[in-house]
This record gives sequence, structure tokens and C-alpha cells, in this order.
Amino acid sequence: MALLLCLGMTAALARGCLHCHSNFSDKFSFYRHHVNLKSWWVGDIPVSGALLTDWSQDTMKELHLAIPAEITEEKLDQVANAVYQRMDQLYQGKMYFPGYFPNELRAIFRDQVHLIQNAIIESRIDCQRHCGIFRYETISCANCTSSHVVCFGYNCESSAQWERAVQGLLGYMPTAGVPRSLISPSFTCLEPPHLANLTLENASECLTHH
Repeated sequence: MALLLCLGMTAALARGCLHCHSNFSDKFSFYRHHVNLKSWWVGDIPVSGALLTDWSQDTMKELHLAIPAEITEEKLDQVANAVYQRMDQLYQGKMYFPGYFPNELRAIFRDQVHLIQNAIIESRIDCQRHCGIFRYETISCANCTSSHVVCFGYNCESSAQWERAVQGLLGYMPTAGVPRSLISPSFTCLEPPHLANLTLENASECLTHH
């Protein structure tokens, strides 16, 4: 079922995601220091410099995610390497005609934003391939510290799996700081003794109507 319930996540203000990569500082320091060699027109230099300087904070402004910006290390590597490859190719060229260099930087920036958006969302969607509580390690774009996401996957193949999954969900909620008084009214249809006769259909109906 194409359903996803993400648990234990709070929104966070972040400066960007790419700056959490180990090579970001060295790479972008090089890009900023060599920007004056890339255009015949002096007006391109401050524009391009500002794009590079504000890269991280502008990234977060453009993400427009309804979920916290937390990315897996593997996907961060993929995004970063894709960006560095394009940037390195751009810097290998000689001086460009007026306007070309900053326009190319903007194009790389926009594509990078899309890559980060897709990487974060894909990890959340992958949760539905699991049955019950699932946890995966991430890097928080807010402060580049190790983090994790806990979610509830609905890809269960039998009512018995649903029963175990829901029991795990109900057991997890109090540990995530959800008061028991708030859980019982919302999920009474999934609590004992109802679990004994749980089916995929009524479990799905219960979870989607509360």
C-alpha cells in the first residue's frame, strides 16, 4: 500500500545539505578563489562569487520540503559527487563569454536542489517496502550531525505481520514521547482484543481514518 507514516520527526531550520559532505569546504573554497578567471566580463565575477558563497543557505530556501532535511550518507555522496563533477568540468574550460558562467552555476544549483529533494523523499518512500517500525541512519542538514529517521512501513503480506507491526507501533509511540492518553482514542481499533481479528483491510481503514 502506498502509505507512509513517519514518526518521531521534527522540522528543523537548516543551512543546506551539501555543506555536510567532507569535501565541500575544499571544493567550494577552490571554486570561489578561481571564479575571477572564468569570465571575460568583470560583472560576472561578483555575481558568480555570491552564488557560490550563498550556495548552502540558498539550497535550503529552495528545497521546500514538508519533512525534515535529513539525508543518508550514501545519497549525500551521490549528490555531492554529481555536483563536483559538473563544477570541475565547468572550471576546466577557459574564460567564458559574458553571462555564461553564472548561468551555468545557476543550472548546476537548480539540478542539485532537485537531486537533494529526490534523495530525501526517496528514502522516506523506501520505508513502505518494510513492514512495521523501521529506522535508517541519516545526516541532519541542520548541523551535520548523525541522525536517524523512524517510520512505519505498511508493506505487510499477512494479517499476522500486520498484528506484529501494529503491536510494535503502539509499543513505540510512548517511547517517542506520545502520551498514552493521545494514543488510545485514536487507535482503539488496533488495540487488544481487536488485534486478534486484525485484517489488512480493517487495519488500513483504522490507520487512515484516525
